[in-house]
Amino acid sequence: MEATHDFVCAYKPNAAFYEAHGAEGIAALWRTIADIHVIAPDVPVILDAKRADIGNTNAGYVEAAFEYLRVDAITVHPYLGAEALQPFLERKDKGIFVLCRTSNPGAGEFQDMDVSGDMVPGDYMPLYKYVAHRVANYWNKNGNCGLVVGANYPKELEEVRRERARDMPILIPAVGFQQKDVPLEKQVEQVVSGGSYTRDDPRIIVSSSRGIIFASNSADFADAAHRETLKLHDLITQYR
Repeated sequence: MEATHDFVCAYKPNAAFYEAHGAEGIAALWRTIADIHVIAPDVPVILDAKRADIGNTNAGYVEAAFEYLRVDAITVHPYLGAEALQPFLERKDKGIFVLCRTSNPGAGEFQDMDVSGDMVPGDYMPLYKYVAHRVANYWNKNGNCGLVVGANYPKELEEVRRERARDMPILIPAVGFQQKDVPLEKQVEQVVSGGSYTRDDPRIIVSSSRGIIFASNSADFADAAHRETLKLHDLITQYR
């Protein structure tokens, strides 16, 4: 954080890697977020936790994320619908990023399913577009919703932005390591051109995790993280 905070628009700690270490890991997650608030008080923290359950269980997740950990935003699953997600959605002061088109190779098993027909006017409507449609038109009443769309699906990213997402922010994971066979310059160009709202106000959060965190496993890890973060920052600026 000390090496990168000058170049980032957000931090996105992944809860799973902390939870894997039990109580020690949860304590480390709390300290990580607390340190961000001290080192970079103007940089929001997005908890990558992908929470979703029935409403009263979600109330517990909300308490843990926003009151105990004090994050500014969180990722959630859409599968249980808006009714169950109300404890998240009604938090006007927090950002809620809804999974739309995920970055994993098997994402299409459900997300590409055609849900057109009586529910949706028009021809072919894949599930991920319908999720974006519901979030944009029905869930975002407090203006606190965003979507998650993987960078390794640039065509889908562009479709979601142009057809469904309107002016909502889009969190875009999978830049860097998950596409190690694609040049970073190409990845960034596709993300910026396809995902931006406008040139001056792109409303995208481009996430590179392993490419920055594990840029070096030696004593120079912080310097390496600084270098890779600056490189990504400059590429995003270049293609805007």
